[in-house]
Amino acid sequence: MTEPESERGINLSRRETVEDWRAVHAAAVRFASITVTESANWSDPIAEHYVTGAQEAGIHAGARHFARPGGVHDQADHFVRVAKKLGAFAPGSLAPALEIDAEGVDDKFIKAWIKFVRASAKVERVLVYAGHDYFAHRLNPDKWADGEVTLWLARHNGIPGRPGWFHPRVGVHQHGNTADVPGIRGPVGHDAVVYPFTLGDLLL
Repeated sequence: MTEPESERGINLSRRETVEDWRAVHAAAVRFASITVTESANWSDPIAEHYVTGAQEAGIHAGARHFARPGGVHDQADHFVRVAKKLGAFAPGSLAPALEIDAEGVDDKFIKAWIKFVRASAKVERVLVYAGHDYFAHRLNPDKWADGEVTLWLARHNGIPGRPGWFHPRVGVHQHGNTADVPGIRGPVGHDAVVYPFTLGDLLL
């Protein structure tokens, strides 16, 4: 029995420029995680606009927070306030995501962020995005990755949905970062759902 083809997605930060969300959707992109906040006081008004643009084009869009060390409750509160205004916690949205790519953000921070976001946003499903080195050597997902937490593993091996590192909660794989998505100017993260997860497992 062959595995079904993985659903395709992208993840965006302030470095990319989206010119046409309908062209993105026509390229079979079905979900998008968009970084809208960082630390406890920064937000990106353009990225915020992207969440609604993706939703209007029929893409399951979700908001993402780039974590910085310290002030976990302030960071989570800032994220929830911004994401709520965008409708990013509505049914059918991609689950909220926490991006780990800064020294000093550890398991304790992740666990506290998840707890606060769940209570404040009234959601259960959460995505945690990090590179292979973090998941394999720096973090211990077993301390905080319950059945409603999905790991999003960034490892650019060019094999969609096959990250080459196993954990039962790995459900999304960023397999590349290239400038070949219609409607987007510049390189963008390419993602695929990891079997046996489905896109429905990642949505609110």
